[in-house]
Amino acid sequence: MKQGIHPKTRLVIFQDAQTNKQFLIESSINTKETGVYEKDGQTYPLVKLEVTSDTHPFYTGQQTFVAQAGQVDKFNKRLQKSQK
Repeated sequence: MKQGIHPKTRLVIFQDAQTNKQFLIESSINTKETGVYEKDGQTYPLVKLEVTSDTHPFYTGQQTFVAQAGQVDKFNKRLQKSQK
């Protein structure tokens, strides 16, 4: 492998904006914000995310099919109009 072509990594806190759960992960992302990691009390760079595995429906098992049900209703209404 070529030397010096990979970005430098560091420990970064990724925080879920909905639940405030924190994940400490090694990353090369640049951020100016810092935060205190709740498990060890140390300060690290902080990235706030809208959705993480803590709140994503696929990982939580709370998947809803409301949007899909609305699409079926719209399709049925269009079908009824076309048959008339």
